[in-house]
Amino acid sequence: MRRRLLQVLLVLSGLFFVAGIYPLFTSIPRHDQSAYGDQMMLAVYFVLGVFLLLAAKMPQAHRSLIAFPGWGTLAHDAIMAVQAYQQKQLRSELLPLIVIALLCISLIILTPPRLLSSGAPRVSSPQ
Repeated sequence: MRRRLLQVLLVLSGLFFVAGIYPLFTSIPRHDQSAYGDQMMLAVYFVLGVFLLLAAKMPQAHRSLIAFPGWGTLAHDAIMAVQAYQQKQLRSELLPLIVIALLCISLIILTPPRLLSSGAPRVSSPQ
Protein backbone atom coordinates (compact mmCIF):
# COMPACT_ATOMS: atom_id res chain seq x y z
CA MET A 1 0.00 0.00 0.00
CA ARG A 2 2.77 2.45 1.00
CA ARG A 3 4.80 1.63 -2.13
CA ARG A 4 1.73 2.04 -4.35
CA LEU A 5 0.91 5.41 -2.79
CA LEU A 6 4.50 6.53 -3.36
CA GLN A 7 4.34 5.40 -7.00
CA VAL A 8 1.13 7.37 -7.56
CA LEU A 9 2.67 10.45 -5.92
CA LEU A 10 5.82 10.08 -8.05
CA VAL A 11 3.78 9.84 -11.26
CA LEU A 12 1.66 12.88 -10.32
CA SER A 13 4.73 14.90 -9.32
CA GLY A 14 6.59 13.79 -12.43
CA LEU A 15 3.71 14.78 -14.71
CA PHE A 16 3.40 18.14 -12.93
CA PHE A 17 7.09 18.90 -13.55
CA VAL A 18 7.00 17.57 -17.13
CA ALA A 19 4.01 19.84 -17.84
CA GLY A 20 6.42 22.76 -17.38
CA ILE A 21 7.61 22.11 -20.92
CA TYR A 22 4.55 23.93 -22.29
CA PRO A 23 5.19 27.33 -20.62
CA LEU A 24 8.88 26.87 -21.40
CA PHE A 25 8.34 26.46 -25.12
CA THR A 26 5.71 29.19 -25.30
CA SER A 27 7.96 31.73 -23.55
CA ILE A 28 11.20 31.09 -25.49
CA PRO A 29 10.12 32.77 -28.77
CA ARG A 30 9.31 36.04 -26.95
CA HIS A 31 12.99 36.78 -26.18
CA ASP A 32 11.97 38.32 -22.85
CA GLN A 33 15.17 38.68 -20.84
CA SER A 34 13.26 38.88 -17.56
CA ALA A 35 11.94 35.34 -18.19
CA TYR A 36 15.38 33.75 -18.75
CA GLY A 37 15.71 32.57 -15.14
CA ASP A 38 12.22 31.05 -15.19
CA GLN A 39 12.99 29.31 -18.49
CA MET A 40 16.15 27.74 -17.06
CA MET A 41 14.30 26.54 -13.96
CA LEU A 42 11.48 25.07 -16.07
CA ALA A 43 14.06 23.13 -18.08
CA VAL A 44 15.60 21.70 -14.89
CA TYR A 45 12.15 20.84 -13.49
CA PHE A 46 11.19 19.15 -16.77
CA VAL A 47 14.23 16.86 -16.50
CA LEU A 48 13.45 16.20 -12.82
CA GLY A 49 9.90 15.23 -13.83
CA VAL A 50 11.19 12.69 -16.37
CA PHE A 51 13.43 11.11 -13.72
CA LEU A 52 10.59 11.01 -11.17
CA LEU A 53 8.46 9.16 -13.71
CA LEU A 54 11.28 6.67 -14.23
CA ALA A 55 11.75 6.30 -10.45
CA ALA A 56 8.09 5.35 -10.05
CA LYS A 57 8.85 1.91 -11.52
CA MET A 58 11.26 0.98 -8.73
CA PRO A 59 11.19 3.63 -5.98
CA GLN A 60 13.45 1.73 -3.57
CA ALA A 61 16.34 2.12 -6.03
CA HIS A 62 15.90 5.91 -6.25
CA ARG A 63 15.78 7.04 -2.64
CA SER A 64 17.89 10.20 -3.04
CA LEU A 65 16.06 11.23 -6.18
CA ILE A 66 12.73 10.94 -4.35
CA ALA A 67 13.96 12.87 -1.31
CA PHE A 68 15.42 15.73 -3.40
CA PRO A 69 12.16 17.27 -4.71
CA GLY A 70 10.59 16.81 -1.28
CA TRP A 71 13.30 18.64 0.67
CA GLY A 72 14.20 21.06 -2.13
CA THR A 73 10.64 22.20 -2.66
CA LEU A 74 10.10 22.53 1.09
CA ALA A 75 13.13 24.84 1.25
CA HIS A 76 11.73 26.84 -1.68
CA ASP A 77 8.30 27.05 -0.01
CA ALA A 78 9.85 28.27 3.25
CA ILE A 79 11.54 31.17 1.42
CA MET A 80 8.34 31.96 -0.48
CA ALA A 81 6.31 31.93 2.75
CA VAL A 82 8.65 34.52 4.29
CA GLN A 83 8.44 36.63 1.13
CA ALA A 84 4.64 36.34 1.09
CA TYR A 85 4.53 37.46 4.72
CA GLN A 86 6.77 40.45 3.92
CA GLN A 87 5.02 41.47 0.69
CA LYS A 88 1.24 41.73 0.76
CA GLN A 89 0.86 41.10 -2.99
CA LEU A 90 2.32 37.57 -2.57
CA ARG A 91 -0.07 36.50 0.22
CA SER A 92 -2.48 34.94 -2.29
CA GLU A 93 0.23 32.33 -2.92
CA LEU A 94 0.17 31.00 0.65
CA LEU A 95 -2.61 28.44 0.09
CA PRO A 96 -0.88 26.79 -2.90
CA LEU A 97 2.35 26.76 -0.85
CA ILE A 98 0.60 24.85 1.91
CA VAL A 99 -0.78 22.29 -0.55
CA ILE A 100 2.63 21.83 -2.19
CA ALA A 101 4.30 21.57 1.23
CA LEU A 102 1.88 18.77 2.19
CA LEU A 103 2.76 16.90 -1.01
CA CYS A 104 6.47 17.36 -0.28
CA ILE A 105 6.08 16.08 3.26
CA SER A 106 4.25 13.06 1.82
CA LEU A 107 7.16 12.40 -0.54
CA ILE A 108 9.62 12.64 2.34
CA ILE A 109 7.58 10.34 4.60
CA LEU A 110 7.09 7.79 1.82
CA THR A 111 10.74 7.77 0.74
CA PRO A 112 11.75 4.10 0.81
CA PRO A 113 14.11 2.86 3.54
CA ARG A 114 17.82 2.47 2.83
CA LEU A 115 18.85 -0.71 1.10
CA LEU A 116 21.69 -3.01 2.10
CA SER A 117 24.31 -3.68 -0.53
CA SER A 118 22.48 -6.94 -1.33
CA GLY A 119 19.37 -4.94 -2.21
CA ALA A 120 17.32 -6.15 0.77
CA PRO A 121 15.78 -3.60 3.14
CA ARG A 122 17.39 -3.29 6.55
CA VAL A 123 15.64 -5.10 9.33
CA SER A 124 16.51 -4.39 12.95
CA SER A 125 17.16 -7.50 14.99
CA PRO A 126 15.54 -7.92 18.40
CA GLN A 127 17.98 -7.60 21.27
